Amino acid sequence: MTEDTTKEAGPETAKQKLEELGKEIVYSVKAGKNPKFVTLSRVKSNVIFDKRGYLTLGNAKEERSFVNVAQSKRFMQTIAVAAKCHKFLEENLHTTIRGLFYQLKYSLGEDIDESIFSEQSESNPLIEDLEAALGVKRESLNLNANRKGVLAGNMKVIDYFGGEEQEIDCSKQGRSGWAIPSDVDFGMKFLDVKAKYVLVVEKDALWQRLNEDGFWKKENAILITPQGQAARGTRRLIRKLSDMGLPVYVFTDSDAWGWYIYWTIKTGSINLAYIGDDVATPEAKFIGVTMSDLDRYDFLKKLTINASDTDIKRAQEMMQYPWIKRHEEWVKELETMIKTKKKLEQDALQGPRLTFVDDYIREKIKNKEFLP
Repeated sequence: MTEDTTKEAGPETAKQKLEELGKEIVYSVKAGKNPKFVTLSRVKSNVIFDKRGYLTLGNAKEERSFVNVAQSKRFMQTIAVAAKCHKFLEENLHTTIRGLFYQLKYSLGEDIDESIFSEQSESNPLIEDLEAALGVKRESLNLNANRKGVLAGNMKVIDYFGGEEQEIDCSKQGRSGWAIPSDVDFGMKFLDVKAKYVLVVEKDALWQRLNEDGFWKKENAILITPQGQAARGTRRLIRKLSDMGLPVYVFTDSDAWGWYIYWTIKTGSINLAYIGDDVATPEAKFIGVTMSDLDRYDFLKKLTINASDTDIKRAQEMMQYPWIKRHEEWVKELETMIKTKKKLEQDALQGPRLTFVDDYIREKIKNKEFLP
């Protein structure tokens, strides 16, 4: 299998949209009008659960103008971010959102004791505003994030980087695996994907355990660890593999935090609702660990951990999410944790023997014992 990348809006499209934004502002100024920047509102009240199974933004919009004392600074900061991203695209150079912050952290003038940005927490939301307004991802603006996520499996990656084309065989990366970059769309293709399914393992330690066993070779799977909460690049890659027809199974701890990692992969997140259709995988299934495993495997009853008050509170919050509470199976899982005040780590499956986790995953997939 090979991916289809024809639908992606790349750097050229982003550059054109930035230029259109600039022309609109210049036109407004020359016409004596108040220049404005309009983007989709990213507040929680404008986040909806799409019928296709992921979180996305509604139609509410946010407007900021230059001729408004309360909005003028934020308007200026937004245009500064847009201008700098356009420069990166013209130079064909990439940086991180941290690098962008330092590019813009300078004084407005010798006689003005104020900088454009004093903290990165000011610039980060404006990048997201640009993404939502222009309909492009920040990777299209030549902005990258830290790499987080590792993959092993029968798959090849063609990576156009630094003016060279490199072919990476993900089946020959040894104990380290292939580090998933933040941008898996542009300058990158996925070829010869020969697998039956994708297995996403929350913890790197369990990924290493399965990799050492050659689990992905024996089962013909793509083995991924997001190393905790999945970064955008990892979520995007999971979605791309799903679009290629591969089932996606997620394996995490049996606690509110592990379950939230699953739901972020499945439905996206409130923070990234503006790109929900790109980073969510509604088809994903949860194979465990589950609280019901305690009834199935006696040894696990001795390996539970006491849930903290924070764990309980998080579980209670999750029960209020409409996209979760509509599933009886998940309500039962959450209620069991809240009632017993116990949780399970996926590492506990190594209790009987180190390779037991392999058998657990095989059995769950073979018998289709999934949570939705």
